[in-house]
Amino acid sequence: MDVFDVRNVVKEPDALLAVTENPRHRAILLNFRRHALLEVTGRWRDILQPDMVVDEPYYRINENGASLHLRGKEEIGGFYAGITDAGLNVFGPISENIAVADWGLAIESYFGNHVPGRVLAEQGEEIDDLDAHYQLTHYMASFWPYDADARLIGEHIYEDVASRRIEKMDPADVITPARSRELLTPLLEAQPWADSMR
Repeated sequence: MDVFDVRNVVKEPDALLAVTENPRHRAILLNFRRHALLEVTGRWRDILQPDMVVDEPYYRINENGASLHLRGKEEIGGFYAGITDAGLNVFGPISENIAVADWGLAIESYFGNHVPGRVLAEQGEEIDDLDAHYQLTHYMASFWPYDADARLIGEHIYEDVASRRIEKMDPADVITPARSRELLTPLLEAQPWADSMR
């Protein structure tokens, strides 16, 4: 099993930032980098600040055969709160490709999520140990448009449902939300490209 390293959240954005000179593209990548770190550390409220997203963001999330449309900061905030409160914010790419353009980002990811067995059972999955943690892996494509000020307009996320795989984890490999926050907070606070922020 390919167990994802939660620090991979910034691996590809950082690699792309290292070779990107276009100021707009850098601003988009920096916004995305910060967004990803805030989401996985459970600090989702900071994502919805005026310097990060437009006034009326719109999300389209297509996952596990369902399509969810969220409009506005209140609906999106409720979605983030639900994920964080359930301890489901430990996820990230095992591998991914990112392309940046004037309009925004296109991303293809092989994603890993650390999920309690009890939650998977509630979602209808056949789980043999409700108290164990499982890694859900799946391929996802996402598109992130940004406005003229490099603020996020929305997330458009599409899962390859047939690629879903669920495997029981060794307890030593499980990353809890608290551990995720501990590992990623230094990456969030370091701001290695602060000189090129808007």
